[in-house]
Amino acid sequence: MEEINLKEVFDYFKSKILWIIIIIAFVLVIGNIYSIFIRVPMYNSDTTIVLSGNKDAYNSTDSQINQNLIGTYREIIKSRRVLSQVIKNLDLKMSENELSNNITATSVEDTELIKITVSSEKSKDAKKITDEVAKVFTKEVADIYNLDNVTIIDKASLAAHPYNVNYVKDNVIYLIAGIVLSFGLIFIMYYFDTSIKSSEVIESKFGLTVIGVVPEEKE
Repeated sequence: MEEINLKEVFDYFKSKILWIIIIIAFVLVIGNIYSIFIRVPMYNSDTTIVLSGNKDAYNSTDSQINQNLIGTYREIIKSRRVLSQVIKNLDLKMSENELSNNITATSVEDTELIKITVSSEKSKDAKKITDEVAKVFTKEVADIYNLDNVTIIDKASLAAHPYNVNYVKDNVIYLIAGIVLSFGLIFIMYYFDTSIKSSEVIESKFGLTVIGVVPEEKE
């Protein structure tokens, strides 16, 4: 493999600095067009439910039952039975699959808590759907298991800002991507550039002695 002269590479990159700036600027412009005009802002809203037990005498048996039910309850939250009722109650213009994709149900480790999070293009819709999912789920659990062991701890809050929009972070990512892309392209150009870049190349490749160099005349 042909050795790469680091000084030669550096000089080549310096000669292509305008191209590097153009590529970085291009990536930044395209990235910001996507961020501002194409990407859809999404809002998150969440509520927390707790699995309780006998309200008069909650014991370790109740706790063990609840721990075993947490995984099942997470699946029930996203079940067609619950989601279809939520869609009907709120008159949502979406399918059960679409709604399911916007809902996450996560258990809090070493607790009997389940956090329900809903994403939506509108903050008010996210809050409304979150509260309704928790409400319908609580009712369905009582019907399915004949248990009254689910309590909603708090109502969903109204998100003030979209969770997927951060222009400062986005531009840092676009800047890094532009630098990596520009450096990669320039290096490929350098690697496949077969022109003679210095007298040392002639001596090393052809075994010839350079007896004189004509300097480049700069206007």
